[in-house]
Amino acid sequence: MPQTTTVPGTVTKPKVERPRRYKVILLNDDYTPREFVVLVLRAVFRLNDDQAQVVMVTAHQKGACVVAVFPKDVAETKASEATDLAKAEGYPLLFSTEPEE
Repeated sequence: MPQTTTVPGTVTKPKVERPRRYKVILLNDDYTPREFVVLVLRAVFRLNDDQAQVVMVTAHQKGACVVAVFPKDVAETKASEATDLAKAEGYPLLFSTEPEE
């Protein structure tokens, strides 16, 4: 009966990196009512009242504020959804995304 030999092989595991994360940024404008900004932050980003107020006031005072950090596709979708919601109501409210450092 023939004898079989097995040779140990090496298995290489590919390095899996976490997906790059992106910040969603609320840009201040002087026309959108504060109540509407809070409403959008609560609806799209699921912030509670206190968190939404803090983000809105920070953006108002500093000109911009990071709302949340997500994977790229989620960040872009949420920024687009929030901006579209404001446009539908006739407000110039803008949300943008940029890579987290």
